[in-house]
Amino acid sequence: MDELPQQTDWRRWLEDHAPKFLLFARQQARSEADAQDLVQEAVVEAARRRADGLPPPSALVFATIRRRAIDLARCEDRRAGRESAAADPTPVDWFDTSVEDRERNQLIQDAMSRLPEMYREVVTLKVWGGLTFAEIAETLGIPANTAASRYRYGLIELRKLTREVLA
Repeated sequence: MDELPQQTDWRRWLEDHAPKFLLFARQQARSEADAQDLVQEAVVEAARRRADGLPPPSALVFATIRRRAIDLARCEDRRAGRESAAADPTPVDWFDTSVEDRERNQLIQDAMSRLPEMYREVVTLKVWGGLTFAEIAETLGIPANTAASRYRYGLIELRKLTREVLA
């Protein structure tokens, strides 16, 4: 039976691109089997995004391989952590607040990184540096009132940023 033109296009496309995809996937994955699975899943996912039935752009497949490899690695890391915790004979401290502390610290760190630099430096110097507004003004070469208002605006912006995450 003769192949349809579309099948011929796909076959040629796969012959041309599959080795490149697999090489890239091998660099992203932890095993050969995972690399092969990543390529297969990425090609299928990218093909589904095309309404015309033609082979997808290579860049889309590479991006999909990368994204799926990251997801796979995270999944395996979490599983390994759970297995390690299950094998650990030490009892779980149900009242351990370190998880909440880490989550809160990560939230603050993410919000601080999104804060405009002029606010971030004043908030950092005031909260973590323990400086007065006069000392901040001297450090940054700005008036003390400007330091105080940047601090106030920085805190307002931090509240907004943390509300976005918590909402």
